[in-house]
Amino acid sequence: MSTITVKDLRDGLPFGARISGITSAALADQAVRQEIADTFERRGVIVFEGVEPSTELQVQISNVFGPLKDHPSKTTTRVDAERWPGVIAISATPDMCIVEIDGKPRISWQPWHFDHCYNDELNRAGVLRAVTVAPDDGLTGFADGIQIWNDLPAEAKAVAADLNVIYTLDLLYPHQRFGLPASFKELRPYANAEQILRNAAALPRAIHPAVWTRETGEKVMHLSPYMAVGFEGQETPDGEEKFHYVWAEVLKVIRPYWHSWKTTDMLIWDNWRMLHEAGGCDPSLDRVMHRTTIKGDYGLGRFEGGVKVGATTSAM
Repeated sequence: MSTITVKDLRDGLPFGARISGITSAALADQAVRQEIADTFERRGVIVFEGVEPSTELQVQISNVFGPLKDHPSKTTTRVDAERWPGVIAISATPDMCIVEIDGKPRISWQPWHFDHCYNDELNRAGVLRAVTVAPDDGLTGFADGIQIWNDLPAEAKAVAADLNVIYTLDLLYPHQRFGLPASFKELRPYANAEQILRNAAALPRAIHPAVWTRETGEKVMHLSPYMAVGFEGQETPDGEEKFHYVWAEVLKVIRPYWHSWKTTDMLIWDNWRMLHEAGGCDPSLDRVMHRTTIKGDYGLGRFEGGVKVGATTSAM
């Protein structure tokens, strides 16, 4: 029987795990696969350390958690569509925007969010590995919705408990109402801004609960300020102020983990539970990530007005 080692992601952190000893041979052991899956359900984030940096192993690890979801956009860069459908490459491109955070220019930066908030369905998880690591910055942050909810003050819980959030696919930073840091500046806008707006207009607005309860009983604070329009039925100045209040309370209690990448790391996060943030890096630096996405849905999202869409669009 193959053995793996499981330990805490970081001392004192109530979520996340590190697993070492993962190989193709280990993943052939059903007991090992079950231990990995159980750890994921309990901990929400797993860093697989010291793994072979290969696409094949990334797919094998991903398949422990479910079937892969291919990216619907034909223009998204595939690693090898013939051999590895569902594996995409993420890197800086000339049409990407450049922002400034705390006085530093950054490319590939994104604020706290969960994937596919603009769809009625949420993918189960994302799996990342670093192919080219930026020598500085390039960190990825993860925050646990269970921890956030547990640590929120009672007043904020009472406000957020029964709210639904409206989201769109509008990624343009000048249009974001919530969640941008005070030091944020846009230095170079998206070159394909018009296409981004067309993509957003092609989908109805999506609605997801700000708080939901897992089958295991834990409540999850699941609020993405990025791409949020506001609270359902409260698109008013008072409703906007309420959103700002709730998010400010989240930031007071959030206990994030920031991952500094190695090419021998792979990482999976629970998209129904975790928020993540792309810290970005200097625009002059190379940074390439390979990603797989795990199919699934928690069943609580919907499109406004009960609209059904045959093929949803994915960009995150």
